[in-house]
Amino acid sequence: MKIKTLILLWLSLLVGTMTPSYAEDKNAEDKNYDNLIQAAVDNPVREESDRIRDVNRKPAEIIKFMGIKPGMTVMEMLAGSGYYAEILSHVVGDEGKVIALNNQSYMGYTKDALIDRMAQKGRMENVELRIAEINDVELIPDELDALFLVLAYHDFYYVDEKNGWPKVDVERTLGQIYKSLKKGGVLAIVDHAAQKGSPHETGSTLHRIDPEIVKAELTAAGFTLEAESDLLANRDDNMTIPMFDETISGKTNRFVYRFVKK
Repeated sequence: MKIKTLILLWLSLLVGTMTPSYAEDKNAEDKNYDNLIQAAVDNPVREESDRIRDVNRKPAEIIKFMGIKPGMTVMEMLAGSGYYAEILSHVVGDEGKVIALNNQSYMGYTKDALIDRMAQKGRMENVELRIAEINDVELIPDELDALFLVLAYHDFYYVDEKNGWPKVDVERTLGQIYKSLKKGGVLAIVDHAAQKGSPHETGSTLHRIDPEIVKAELTAAGFTLEAESDLLANRDDNMTIPMFDETISGKTNRFVYRFVKK
């Protein structure tokens, strides 16, 4: 009995001496991670126009929430000018990779912004540009650790066939995204919220979408909603006017979801 008591006492002392060291190491690791993300956001080569957007987009907090780490392979789908692709490229580092996927409409809308950024030496050298129409995209199975779809899910319901944007096959597209992610991979969703009960067509009229539509469709596609955040919430937005309206542009009520492929 005495031997057992002494062993238990020794173990408790051992755990007691290890715990502070572990906590210190964990705190240091967390601080280094925060510093890495902030350095990517503070990168002096980034455009001033993007820095202005940082205030309301909170990219450092979003990237941390999504759990992006060095060495990962991440896609920004419908990347536009590459706002997130550029920051992510410096978070995943030389051992990682970022894929910026655009269709022709997005390339036309942002002109040469992404190509010009990628052409600058040392700026986005681990970023690969892919161009494909949404309905034609063929993503590589199990390629990605994470996929960012930021302020773009609603565009799955945008229709403008005269200008090269046909109706999107949403079920097929979500299947492609699911296929591209590794097991445990993250699907990062940020978008402009529409009022509850708004129809899918709101994606075309207001460039917003009801968050419940997103949850239902991604759950049906096999994803699990792991976490959500109110980082970009704005309760002063009545969610009934287009996101481009100057009274709300850049300040819309946005939902933030972290889905995973189990």
